[in-house]
Amino acid sequence: MVIDTSVFVAIVLGEPEAPDFDDRIRAAETRMVSVATWVELTAVLSARLGMDARPVAARLHADYGLDLVPVDLAQMRIACEAMVRFGKGRHLARLNYGDCFAYALSRSTGEPLLFKGEDFGRTDVAAVI
Repeated sequence: MVIDTSVFVAIVLGEPEAPDFDDRIRAAETRMVSVATWVELTAVLSARLGMDARPVAARLHADYGLDLVPVDLAQMRIACEAMVRFGKGRHLARLNYGDCFAYALSRSTGEPLLFKGEDFGRTDVAAVI
């Protein structure tokens, strides 16, 4: 599976969905995260926690055995298409920059996407739940 920033934020902040997300990640054979998503995660957690969240992100990486996947040209093209088709101000999905890279990794690999919220559900990406 591919994992979006929203899932890790829910886990770190102890949101109600956190235990389910934790179980799903641990049960998954494939646990991929785009490096672009990882940058977004670090920025979001740093803002929400009011501190440098790189150590928090590093613990998530180690604890879950995540595969951080570099962005290649195919993913870049899919992310650009996602921004045009599903981006904020263009579509009800309102994908942001970071969302487009989670979407692109999911679409390019054929792996379903684990996410929180309704944004990706308004796109054509395969969802874990």
